Amino acid sequence: MSDAIRAVILGVIEGLTEFLPVSSTGHMLLAMPVLDIASESPPWPAFLFFIQIGAILAVVLYFWRELWRQTFSAPIGGWSNHLLAKLVVATIPAAAIGLPFDDIVEKYLYGPVTVAITLILGAVVMVLIELRYRRMEGPSLKDVTLRQAFLIGVAQCFAIIPGTSRSMATILGGLMVGLPASTAAEFSFLIAIPTICGAGFVKLVKHADELTNGSMAVLGLGFSVSFVVALVVVAAFMSYVRKRSLIPFAVYRIVLGIVVLGALLFGGISGPTPTPQ
Repeated sequence: MSDAIRAVILGVIEGLTEFLPVSSTGHMLLAMPVLDIASESPPWPAFLFFIQIGAILAVVLYFWRELWRQTFSAPIGGWSNHLLAKLVVATIPAAAIGLPFDDIVEKYLYGPVTVAITLILGAVVMVLIELRYRRMEGPSLKDVTLRQAFLIGVAQCFAIIPGTSRSMATILGGLMVGLPASTAAEFSFLIAIPTICGAGFVKLVKHADELTNGSMAVLGLGFSVSFVVALVVVAAFMSYVRKRSLIPFAVYRIVLGIVVLGALLFGGISGPTPTPQ
């Protein structure tokens, strides 16, 4: 299989899973050994972060009107009601907790067993929170408080465990602090911009030597595919979550987790090397 085909497949997986509550990291960890990719071999470490930026660009494009309006309009009630202030506050816990433990998690928790177990446990938590806290009406994005933003940021820290899903953690965190599902999903997507861009920048600096002329074609291909697929997924999910439950995603997580555990038991999956959140 050529690197171009691998890049397309991983770009599709990233675009499909980054913003759905199913764990992009978990899917990458499971896909890489199937594609015969060693994540420590160039250009793949840089590639895996590069395609995340493509997915984030899709969020920026989808929400650009809201981002422009709330960024360059004076908020009613002062700076604490400004969108940027809320995003900064929501990002603080991930920076304070996630970054220091990133290497430890990569060393000890990245692997198919962790992914399978976390997929299943996360599904159970998703169902419980969905049934207990889901509401269709409530505060809009402009009404999210700094306290709610911070608590959602705390929830985001659980996504450092592979198989959890950053999207799942932040959406469920939003539901628990009183946001309707649509607002929780929108805020989840917007938090991803500083969180993933910040983490991606750190990782890309670390793997800057892999950004060579020879690797740029593969990186660009994965970036483009991830962007296009993520744009479609974000639009579809926002339409879906306004009217429907997250429980089908929980069912998918459980099924995938059981399949992975079965494959591990019967020797169908080998333990892959670490990949990024």
